[in-house]
Formats: sequence, C-alpha cells, structure tokens
Amino acid sequence: MSTNGFRLFLRLDDGVRHRDHPEWGDGRVIEEMTSTIPGGTCLVRIQFQDGRVRTFNNDLDAAMCCRIFGIRKLFDAEDVLGGVQRARAPRRAVRGPTRAPRR
Repeated sequence: MSTNGFRLFLRLDDGVRHRDHPEWGDGRVIEEMTSTIPGGTCLVRIQFQDGRVRTFNNDLDAAMCCRIFGIRKLFDAEDVLGGVQRARAPRRAVRGPTRAPRR
C-alpha cells in the first residue's frame, strides 16, 4: 500500500506483537500519522496490553521502520486486546498497461 510516497506497513486497527518484547503483550494500531510534506515522516501509535502507547516509524522504505525493529503483524482471526477484528473492504485491483488492438 502506498500513500503520499510512503510504503505503509501497518494500518489502523491492525493487531501486532513485538518480537523482542513479549512482556508488552499484543498491541493494536490506534493512530496513523502520515506527513503530506516531502521528506516528512510516517508514524503509527500502538496500544499494547501492558497499558503503554508506543510510537513507531511505519514507512517500509525507511531504515528505522518498525518491521525492522521487531514489530510483527498478527494475521489470525483471533481477538487482539479483547476486541474483534473488523472486516476490511477488499483492495482495488491494479490494472496493467493497456495494449492497442492488432490490425
């Protein structure tokens, strides 16, 4: 997914777990902040089960992306933080270039 030139890793309401900090418990993305200024940052705030909210870089092209630092997305349908995951709208199909008909 790409927004304003950023390749986003996490979206609002995604469930996550930190690879190196199991004591934090599972988390849920509660806020996305994406800069509209060229060279700006792309951040997410995650509420963990330990009660703390932590902020991470959310740009897959950045050297400090939360994916590199151990945040892993939870893909199972189980509840995260006691909430039920909501169904998302299907993603748009990306069309390739069209060709002119042969004569």
